[in-house]
Amino acid sequence: MPKLKISIIIPILNEAATIGQLLSHLINNTKDNANLQEIIVVDGGSIDTSIAVVEQVSKNYDVEIKCISSKKGRAVQLNAGGKTAKGDILYFLHADSFPPLYFDQDVIEEVKKGNNAGCFRMKFDSNHIWLRFLGWLTQFESKRCRGGDQSQFITKQLFEEVNGYDESYIVYEDNDLVDRLFAINQFVIIPKYVITSARRYREIGVWRLQYHFLNIHMRRWMGASSEDLYRYYKEKVVN
Repeated sequence: MPKLKISIIIPILNEAATIGQLLSHLINNTKDNANLQEIIVVDGGSIDTSIAVVEQVSKNYDVEIKCISSKKGRAVQLNAGGKTAKGDILYFLHADSFPPLYFDQDVIEEVKKGNNAGCFRMKFDSNHIWLRFLGWLTQFESKRCRGGDQSQFITKQLFEEVNGYDESYIVYEDNDLVDRLFAINQFVIIPKYVITSARRYREIGVWRLQYHFLNIHMRRWMGASSEDLYRYYKEKVVN
């Protein structure tokens, strides 16, 4: 069997404070850098120094690190990265989520077993009791316990077969893809933990933000459109 290679895809918008640390973390925590085809940072129009940081970090490593431009919007940016990627496996990662040691080998081993899509468990970088509870839930094999903060891997072939992320979703795009993958029994949870920043919870407040996230999920389950979800998110979360 030919050696499988991973393309890591990271959508960003003004992530100068974290993107350099994440890129170094990814390369320093691989089992074998040869497992990485490339790291693609997809910029949605940053006005800070994010792109300059990516370019500077790329000079320090042998792994190919490149930044491409896209229209703003996580689903749009993720799809742009997926179309550009040359690897056999696409690994989608938030700019403030840090995968476990040897994450590359874990992903490749799952694909070799025939598990063509999945994620890791997740913990927040916070000791808040509710955030610890949310992390605890990610051990369960339920689509209701999934989210983009856990990172998502999928073979390029399967990604193309399911038509990637639905760009009509400005929010909830991760969950929509997971729903479709669960429907065809193509999702596995690797029992290791991604560490994700709780910065948004710290900015808005844990209980307030969780209320709004649960509201978005309930609205989706009750049939709300992608436009309705985004309207609520923009009014209650962003502002």
